[in-house]
Amino acid sequence: MSSGRLATIPFFKEPEIDLTPYETRCHWRRFDENEVLVDYDDISTDVYFLATGEVRILNRTQSGKEVILGEMRGGAFFGELSAIDGVGRSANVTALTRGEVCVVPANVFRQIVFASEAIADRLFRLLAKRVRELNTRLMEHALLDLRHRLYSELLRLSVPRAGHDGERVVTPPPYHHVLAARIGCRREQVTREFTVMAGEGLIDRTRGALVLRRPDILEARVAEALREDG
Repeated sequence: MSSGRLATIPFFKEPEIDLTPYETRCHWRRFDENEVLVDYDDISTDVYFLATGEVRILNRTQSGKEVILGEMRGGAFFGELSAIDGVGRSANVTALTRGEVCVVPANVFRQIVFASEAIADRLFRLLAKRVRELNTRLMEHALLDLRHRLYSELLRLSVPRAGHDGERVVTPPPYHHVLAARIGCRREQVTREFTVMAGEGLIDRTRGALVLRRPDILEARVAEALREDG
């Protein structure tokens, strides 16, 4: 029913709803690398749908330390919490690359969600998935030491390596300071753990990738650590 740009956004793809009335109430804009799209405690309530590019989501502790919550690429969106409850932003979102975003006002976002049962169900499932992921990370921070938190994070970032059964790969290879910000430790500690894992034959660096040679061992070690703490 819709042929405008909103219909190209994966979240809104639903034949039962006509998005045409909402097109002029949203706007598209380009962003540059390192541009801050959303900052802590901003009072804006727009929802941002990534068409292209990549962004990083950061949270900040009371002491001012920043923790990386994750990255998002084209097809993902952020800002829905403020659109739902009207509360100030709880995280910082900074561009890692150049890209383009569709900015949807909160009232438009809510109208579209309420107009389509399928889209509402999509939102519920996405929010449930994000809560479950945050619960998992909270449990890891509470129960695991930095070594096992690093194992978990590498497994989470990795995908199966094509043509190499049983191996997984992280592309591009993550910077040590980025991993440190993800799991709540210092860069030097991550570097030390990488040296140990390489010595055990668990990881290897190839051109443009970090290879997990034995992800099964990493998974088993994490499971054992959780059993011991449980």
